[in-house]
Amino acid sequence: MNTFGKNLRLTTFGESHGPAMGGVLDGVPPRIRLDFDLIKVLIDERRTGTSTLVSARKESDTPEFLSGLSPEGVTLGTPLAFIIRNTDQRSSDYDELRHVYRPNHADYAYDVRYGIRDWRGGGRSSARETVSRVVAGAIAMQILRQYGVTIEAGIISVGESGELPFREKMAKEGRFDFPEELAEEMRDEVERARRDCDSVGGMVGCAVYGIPPGIGDPVFGKLQSALASAMMSINAAKGFDYGYGFDLASSRGLATADTFLPPDEPTQTLRLTTATNYSGGIQGGISNGMPVYMRVAFKPTPSVATEQATVDDQGRKVILGVRGRHDPCVALRGVPIVKAMAALVVADMLLETEGRK
Repeated sequence: MNTFGKNLRLTTFGESHGPAMGGVLDGVPPRIRLDFDLIKVLIDERRTGTSTLVSARKESDTPEFLSGLSPEGVTLGTPLAFIIRNTDQRSSDYDELRHVYRPNHADYAYDVRYGIRDWRGGGRSSARETVSRVVAGAIAMQILRQYGVTIEAGIISVGESGELPFREKMAKEGRFDFPEELAEEMRDEVERARRDCDSVGGMVGCAVYGIPPGIGDPVFGKLQSALASAMMSINAAKGFDYGYGFDLASSRGLATADTFLPPDEPTQTLRLTTATNYSGGIQGGISNGMPVYMRVAFKPTPSVATEQATVDDQGRKVILGVRGRHDPCVALRGVPIVKAMAALVVADMLLETEGRK
C-alpha cells in the first residue's frame, strides 16, 4: 500500500531514480495559511549532501504544489498534490546491481513479490521515498499547531554510545530538551563507521506535547498501535516502544504507577494530570493529556563499500562492493521522518475526534 491515514490521507509516489517523488494529501482542513519556511526546515533536516555524516547525494528537495492551495498559499480543503523533482540521481552507480541481491536490502523480497524491481537506488524501498512523508508531515504539524500540539524529536543514541536520558526525563519531568548537535561520542561512532567503510545503527526519541485527552480508539484503533504502524513503515526502522516500553517488563507495578493528581482548581470539564508518566501519555489506547513519547530503533545502513558475499538472481555466488552514496548512520536523517509520521498520526486521529463532536 502507498496510502496512509483515514481522515488525513497521504498517498506517495515516485522512485528513487525516477523523475520525481510526490504525494497527495487529502483531508487537510481549509483556510490554513501554509508556513513554507516550516516545511523547508523539516525538509532540510532530512536532506542529503549536508555533511560527511549523511549521503553525499545533493537534492534541493523543493516541493512544487500542484493543487489544493490558493495563490496566497491558503489551503482550499481540496487534495494537496505536490512533487519533489529528482535532480542528482546517478543510476550508473547501480548498474551492477541489476541482477544482484544486496544483503539486508529489499531486492530479493521485491523480486519475489512483483517479479520485477527497480535496482536504481532501490526504487520505492529507498529512503528517498520518505521526502514525501516529510512534506506531508510538515503540513500536518501546521494543522496540529491550531490545537496547541507540538512535536519534537532527536537522536538519543548511536551505536554503542550511551543513550541520552530521554525516557527518564519524560517519565519524571514531562520534558526532554533534544540537543541541537550530536554528542561528541555519537559523532565519533558515525565517523569511525564511515572510515571503516561500514555503518552503524541509532535510536530516535520523539515527544508529542499538548495532545488533548481522548485521542484514540479502544481495542483495534489504539493511538499507540497507529504510532507503531507509522514508525515501523519507515525504511530501516527495526523497533518501537512508547512510554517506558520494554523496561516495564522488568519493573514493579507500584514503582511505575502514574498517580493521578487533583486539579489546582475546579473546571467545567475535569482535566487530570499524573505525578509521573511511565505510561507515555496513553492509557487504554487513548491519550490521557500527558505528553506522548516514543523511541524508534534504526538498523545500520545495509549499503556499505566493504565487499560482501551474496548471490545474483540466478542463485550464483557473487562478491559485491556497493558503490553509490549512502548514509553511514541512517538514523540521523530518520529524525524528521519520525517527527513527520507522528504528526500525521496525531492529526489524523485528532480530526477523527473533532469530526465526532
